[in-house]
Amino acid sequence: MRSTQIRSTFLDFFTSRGHRHVPSSPLIPSDPTLLLANAGMNQFKPYFLGEVTPEYPRATTIQKCARTSDIDNVGRTNRHATFFEMMGNFSFGDYFKADAIAYAWELLTQGYNLEKDRLWITVHQSDDEAEQLWRKIGVPAERIQRLGADNFWDMGVPGPCGPCSEVNYDRGPAFGREGGPAVDGERYVEIWNLVFMQSMRGEDDDNGTFPILGDLAQQSIDTGLGLDRLAAILQDVENVCSTDLLLPTLTTIQELAGRDYPGSGSGGEEKVSFQVVSEHARSIAYLIADGVLPSKDGRGYVLRRLMRRAIRHARMLGIDQPVLAPATASVIANLGDVWPELTRQASLIEQVVTAEEESFTRTLTQGTRLLNAAITRSRGSRSTTLTGDTAFELHDTYGFPVELTIEAARDAGLTVDEDRFTALLAEQQKRAKAGGKAKTAEALRRQDAYRELSSRHGRTDFTGYDRLDTEATVLGLISDGAVVPGADQGSTIELVLDRSPFYAESGGQVGDTGTIRTTGGALLEVLDTRLGLEGFHVHTVRIREGEIRTGERAEALVDGPRRDAVARSHSATHVLHAMLRRTLGDHARQHGSLVDAGRLRFDFAHFSAVDATQLAAIQALVNDHLLDDPEVRIWHATRSEAEAAGATALFGEKYGDHVRIVDIGDFSRELCGGTHVPHGSNAGPVRILGEASIGSNLRRIEALTGRDALTYHDTERRLLEELSALLGTRPQDAPDALRKRLNTLTTAQQELARLRDAELHTRAQQLAASARAVPGGRIVTETVTGLGPDELRTLATSTADLLGSEHAIVVLGTEHDGKALLAAAVTRSLHDTGTQASEILVPAARVAGGGAGGKGAVASAGGRHPEALDEALTIAAQDAARVLGQ
Repeated sequence: MRSTQIRSTFLDFFTSRGHRHVPSSPLIPSDPTLLLANAGMNQFKPYFLGEVTPEYPRATTIQKCARTSDIDNVGRTNRHATFFEMMGNFSFGDYFKADAIAYAWELLTQGYNLEKDRLWITVHQSDDEAEQLWRKIGVPAERIQRLGADNFWDMGVPGPCGPCSEVNYDRGPAFGREGGPAVDGERYVEIWNLVFMQSMRGEDDDNGTFPILGDLAQQSIDTGLGLDRLAAILQDVENVCSTDLLLPTLTTIQELAGRDYPGSGSGGEEKVSFQVVSEHARSIAYLIADGVLPSKDGRGYVLRRLMRRAIRHARMLGIDQPVLAPATASVIANLGDVWPELTRQASLIEQVVTAEEESFTRTLTQGTRLLNAAITRSRGSRSTTLTGDTAFELHDTYGFPVELTIEAARDAGLTVDEDRFTALLAEQQKRAKAGGKAKTAEALRRQDAYRELSSRHGRTDFTGYDRLDTEATVLGLISDGAVVPGADQGSTIELVLDRSPFYAESGGQVGDTGTIRTTGGALLEVLDTRLGLEGFHVHTVRIREGEIRTGERAEALVDGPRRDAVARSHSATHVLHAMLRRTLGDHARQHGSLVDAGRLRFDFAHFSAVDATQLAAIQALVNDHLLDDPEVRIWHATRSEAEAAGATALFGEKYGDHVRIVDIGDFSRELCGGTHVPHGSNAGPVRILGEASIGSNLRRIEALTGRDALTYHDTERRLLEELSALLGTRPQDAPDALRKRLNTLTTAQQELARLRDAELHTRAQQLAASARAVPGGRIVTETVTGLGPDELRTLATSTADLLGSEHAIVVLGTEHDGKALLAAAVTRSLHDTGTQASEILVPAARVAGGGAGGKGAVASAGGRHPEALDEALTIAAQDAARVLGQ
């Protein structure tokens, strides 16, 4: 059974049983506690928590998932992968254990025709009910095993959790020992996990354990059937790389390596490398397609690690040519029909992997050079060990894989202090985790307060699309993460209303500001508005007058001019996005934005600087389209209808089943919940200030809109007029006039420099002629005037050069900007004997209140006591005579 049929069989089974088919969410989750989407239930977490009422009681998905916790096992087992498709069915307070178990058994044994006697079941050691349900359905007691932590599911972070029951398939004695999944996970491979979602877990303690905080509002079901593992079973192959999901990619790697993939039961490290490159190529393609770009931290670091690991294993297979571009291209060709985002982002994927592979190849070259130097030092010191500090520096600072360090050291007859390396790595991770835990704890306190208020009062009724003022009731006040009954004048707190005209920051658009007046006489300044929970507006307010209490009636008023300015920027952002893609290519998609009053910031994927000519062309296109005054039309549809109509969904944004679409003319169509102007001409003009790099393959444009753009233009015009007046010409002639003035100035400066050089040469001749003889050579000590530090050094050097092959020392001094300056130079013949100019100046500089610096035949000194300059020169002359007389 091919993977397309496996998917359709699953979806058909559950949709026919009343489950809503929900599309996969992006790999970039909207949940701030998650780095990447790692389970099918991620997008349904608000439903399990009771934060949002689901539109349907049952759902089914095929979710893209990325997990790197088992990255080192990829290729070493037949069941681990960093990317996989998780087929799942979900119940939100509808059915529970009995139906979930019955559905799984029916689909596996009838839909996929798996042999019943090869299916083994595990349940949590405390779950008597689950075991009885499996036995009732026909599974004999000897094929049901009770396990501990392995049969309790959570996301690894605070959130929903519960006991689970896993369905395992016996692949036969060729894959391992008898005894069930408790004995051998390679032979009895887990294919389906049924999670009985009923509890809420807290934050890990220092020992890695977590508390159960209580029961969820309703019992729910979350299941995950791994497509990769099921495909390997149904296609009777050893692992996922040999299924139709990855076989084309594996074939590509074989062609690049010029050798065949080792067969079942053979291959060793070579087989591991084939599987790592193939499997990681798929992960890389999906991550980039969903908006992840390589970087030094976060999900970008996950991607970079996968890319570098794939490159390293490709080199181990003898592939010295680029590997990531052809490998990911095979993924796109094979899976692009099922996951069209791969095809849409093919150009982006190719450019990102090519640039990263070129960069890492340079890293490998640099790291190898540094490693070889470290190995040479270790051998020179007769050590047999390369220090863990060296291995960690190569890994942390230069991105050089520790595996390569260990391998190279071994080839040189050395070992690596891996214990020290591991300890340093653990310290770094602990510091990072401690910082993350503090932020998570603070966020959790606030979230608990939001949930408490939301559970009492429901979501905020947002009225701000239609009006800027609303009568409302104060539902709750939050101070330092806790719900409080009231607050007094001067306090800054968070406030929740039942109805609000204030737009909450999302999609890049800043939150509204304004005022709130209560019937009790309090005046509140709204500083910001955010989404505490989905659809739940939280206002940050400063109490300017009076005091406020929960339950009071209030009048909420948005700052209208600011909202209008923000709307202009938001509509302009959509047009800019469309024109960037038209000019630079479809890959130049939005990766973040800031939509503020009169200005915008727009981040997009691109691989080189956008030059001034291109920026001017993009700005002209944006303004031309706005001047055409296109209608801004807002409409609503299902997510699938919007996508079929060509609407652009932004990376990392979360969308429900019903979405809001913003059309600007016939050239821009985006899913968007923000505020906009009614016509394009209301948004302009747009003035692009510039663009810059903000990370690997990521650029940022900043621009002004509306009145701010006009004000900026007026300021520039006034500056141009002032400059023209100074140049005595018309504004349009100012550039040429200034260019001529600069050319004239450059010529004059060059002539002045030539004359100054001639003057310094003449003065050097005079000083050389005044040199006095002392035992062992000649000395020049003189106070000069009108020279800066560089000229003083030049004069001293030129004087020493004119003294030719004699042993001679020149010491000059001057007063400059209220300080004493000294310069010393020794002739080449004297310098060849080992004499340093600086040793002449150190005592003299001390007298002048400073110090001396410089190596070789020339040195400089400075001090804060110019009145001591003559004394300093006298001391320098004495030291010069002493040096020459030695």
